[in-house]
Amino acid sequence: MPTTKSAIKWIKTSEKRRQSNKAVNSRTKSSQKKFLSSLEDKGAAEQSLKEYFSVLDKAVKKGVIKRNTAARRKSAAAKKVAAI
Repeated sequence: MPTTKSAIKWIKTSEKRRQSNKAVNSRTKSSQKKFLSSLEDKGAAEQSLKEYFSVLDKAVKKGVIKRNTAARRKSAAAKKVAAI
């Protein structure tokens, strides 16, 4: 366990950040699953694609995932919709 006052504060800050990042990652994964399950219908797929893009952009804005990671995931998702 940390002994200095600053180390104790740092542990608290890290835990708050971890919980926040965990929530954003969970939302991203849920959105991805929703998108993948809607690939049977073109209209539903396009709607869930927009939502998935929005969630990825918000995750990038919060610094949870990197910009290129989001771009790669968005590109792969768009290719799946285009293949329908």
